[in-house]
Amino acid sequence: MHPATATRAMSGVSLSGALWSILKRDLLVAYRHRSQLANPLLFFTMVVTLFPLGLSPDPQLLSTIAPGIVWVAALLAAMLSLEGMFRSDFEDGTLEQMLLSPHPLSLLVLTKITAHWLISGVPLLLMAPLLGGLLNIRPESIGILLATLALGTPLLSLIGAIAVALTVGLRRGGVLLSLLVLPLYIPVLIFGAGAVSNAAAGMDVTGQLAVLGALLAFAFGTAPFAAAAALRISLN
Repeated sequence: MHPATATRAMSGVSLSGALWSILKRDLLVAYRHRSQLANPLLFFTMVVTLFPLGLSPDPQLLSTIAPGIVWVAALLAAMLSLEGMFRSDFEDGTLEQMLLSPHPLSLLVLTKITAHWLISGVPLLLMAPLLGGLLNIRPESIGILLATLALGTPLLSLIGAIAVALTVGLRRGGVLLSLLVLPLYIPVLIFGAGAVSNAAAGMDVTGQLAVLGALLAFAFGTAPFAAAAALRISLN
């Protein structure tokens, strides 16, 4: 399947068919480029496993700093995969086809964000329990770690999509992309790591999880529209 084939056909299909075509196409492209797909996961694994070697293998120390380590590694891994969200579509003309489509651009963008999360966020979720055990996170805190990542990783994709859309037309937008998203990622990092730390200390984590859920709901409702507007600006 040519990269732009599914999108060029969108004008002749229903909205649900167009969304499914984009999702299927992005997942297929990721499968065909498995080396690029593995890079964020390998980076996440390497960062987490190197901390015990660089600091100390003391179990007490590792259990104290483990939430921050896992969340910082997840944040950096998400940033590593962001630039590819729209880059190939921009280069092969698929984004222009999306803008010309009769379907709402915000929904098409949301589908691409969903594909990005399935490709980059879900593998982190699957790897997190193993790496959490490596860092001596208590078994009762692993569930909270997974809950925070389940709420936080799609939030990272939603926020990152806006910055990627703004910089997609730049030849070397990687540095600018990092500068744009990093301040917006800080609250996610604080509440995500804080919830796991509180769970390890036997404290209530309802507040942090509620904030993450509220941020995710807000981003879900606004980020696709903002990213769609940013794409129109970048391509005009």
